[in-house]
Amino acid sequence: MNPTMTDSKDSLVRLSILLPVRNEGINLKIMLKILRAVLEIPHEVLVICDSPDDTSIPVVEAMHQEYANLRLVQNNAGRGVIKAIRAGVDAASGEYILIFAADEVGPVLAIEDMLHLIDEGCDFVSCTRYAHGGRRLGGSLLGQILSRIANRLFHLLSGCALTDATTGIKLMRRSVYYQLNLEAQPVGWAVAFEMSMKAQLGNFKMGEVPIISIDRLYGGASTFRPGPWTLEYLKWFIWGSIRLRSKTNRKPEVLVRKSPSSTPLAAKVTK
Repeated sequence: MNPTMTDSKDSLVRLSILLPVRNEGINLKIMLKILRAVLEIPHEVLVICDSPDDTSIPVVEAMHQEYANLRLVQNNAGRGVIKAIRAGVDAASGEYILIFAADEVGPVLAIEDMLHLIDEGCDFVSCTRYAHGGRRLGGSLLGQILSRIANRLFHLLSGCALTDATTGIKLMRRSVYYQLNLEAQPVGWAVAFEMSMKAQLGNFKMGEVPIISIDRLYGGASTFRPGPWTLEYLKWFIWGSIRLRSKTNRKPEVLVRKSPSSTPLAAKVTK
């Protein structure tokens, strides 16, 4: 399949979903079926691969006929989530950019709530596993412990308004992405941590949606490496703590959408 293949209805696309993958064939197939079933907004799905022999590519090729707004993007800039995201944004057509991990099947149901907050005026919406009823299940036990403790400490010490700054599920206006000036090293999802800080430093209106995150429900190998990940995240932890604390004495307001069955804005929280 041609990596630059586009849908003839690009002009109607409002949402571009970016899925950086590395050999996520099984998870990706399930993710795409769920996305196709639950999303009503005009959208496209961009699956971004670093390698031409990635096991995700046959899944995209097989499903393209039934999912016409599905595209494959080859990232030629080198390995890493941040580079895959750049390649995906450059190829995207949508007004809104949603960054999503292909092994995170559960949070797909939160996309509509994230879009609702965008429609209510938010510029940047993040998910949370650690507040407002959110939960994290599965994955590396060590990764879970480090993530929970680090997010809690960062929220308290830095003045970060988001309760889960490191989650890789982010929705933003396309114009916001270009203003973030992302610089993280291609280590894990450190770029998502950087996004959370720079969205607040940029005074963008932020929102948060609780999710039940189920890591690697359908298998696959985690790329978590304690040494490199800890060093890169620690660097951004220190950077963000200094910058956020020096910028403001009060955490900005974050709009929280708890459930689609509640009022349009389920909670309005000043953290």
